[in-house]
Amino acid sequence: MVEVVITGIGLVSALGTSLEGSWQKLIAGESGIKLHQPFQELEPLPLGLIGQQPASLRMLTELVVDAAIKDAGILTKLPNCAVVIGSSRSHQASWEKLARNRYTKSLNQDLSVIGERLEDWLETLPHMNAIASARQIGAEGIVLAPMAACSTGIWAISQAALLIKTGQCEIAIAGATEAPITPLTISGFQQMGALAKTGAYPFDKHREGLVLGEGGAVFVLESKALAQKRQAKIYGEILGFGLTADAHHPNQPDLEGKSAIAAIKQALERSHIQPHDIDYIHAHGTATQLNDQMESSVIKKLFSHSVAVSSTKGATGHTLGASGALGLAFTLLGMQHQILPPNIGLKQSEFDLNFVRTAYHCQIRQALCLSFGFGGQNAVIVVKKN
Repeated sequence: MVEVVITGIGLVSALGTSLEGSWQKLIAGESGIKLHQPFQELEPLPLGLIGQQPASLRMLTELVVDAAIKDAGILTKLPNCAVVIGSSRSHQASWEKLARNRYTKSLNQDLSVIGERLEDWLETLPHMNAIASARQIGAEGIVLAPMAACSTGIWAISQAALLIKTGQCEIAIAGATEAPITPLTISGFQQMGALAKTGAYPFDKHREGLVLGEGGAVFVLESKALAQKRQAKIYGEILGFGLTADAHHPNQPDLEGKSAIAAIKQALERSHIQPHDIDYIHAHGTATQLNDQMESSVIKKLFSHSVAVSSTKGATGHTLGASGALGLAFTLLGMQHQILPPNIGLKQSEFDLNFVRTAYHCQIRQALCLSFGFGGQNAVIVVKKN
């Protein structure tokens, strides 16, 4: 059976514009969340911005794809490479700017000023972010642009792993990017009552809700045989994954977690391991009331109290579709350095789990990453230290 490994990672987040920079701030216990007011018509909110203003999805994706390719030591074009890059919002920010300019005459904005032109609207269709990445690296193989709410990142990586395992390609670029800081996204989450007012505190007794963040993580996946032939460094091996849906509610998780449990069991079964073989769980941990309650219950049902658990959204904010990809990247770095990433923002836990409050050295051989998206999209992936 084909073994799939990860040989390159590109990451940008509110913590920093590089993988190593973000990792160092994370293990130091820092957070990239700050109070911002990027839109005059909306009140200031805690946000995980990379810069002072919302990022461009196009530039963000180019940055992480280029970083992943360089990190993998690939110096040539990749015509036979698959591209699986998703986003839950894609170019929504561009559409909002175009709509505002077209229909709100009082703003009197010039399209050239806001950087969006109506004649370029085809470049902003949901799948064009993945197409642009394929053009960037000269990929002529299969291109997929998954959208699965907050589970998009792990779903994309799982799809790419399956392409390699089934022999459809030997190498793939996979992950997710998100630039969700837009008036519509903010207003929508506010209307739901899901946004925090001061910060992100996953699993904390006094958690307020999620904090929107922007960022992305993209990986180079390849067969282990190809990686060894290239003498590439290997971050870890993808053992298995699980993908399910709740079929329950548009935005509330099934509090019994039946489908979430099924996704975890799928991932473990396909990885040929048992719950006690997992050393660390990167939790979805959105800091919303319902997610943290459901997720804690699921973890407690399936795993022993000794397994280490943390969510990194208290440091990066919730990057929606990219969040699982960021979580996997931090998990792989944790395995590489044998350091558990901390659950920033957790002071008084409501749940009886072995939360990582500060980074510390620990043996991490196999880890589990969880993503639970709106609409009941569940994605789970298991990785093993090389």
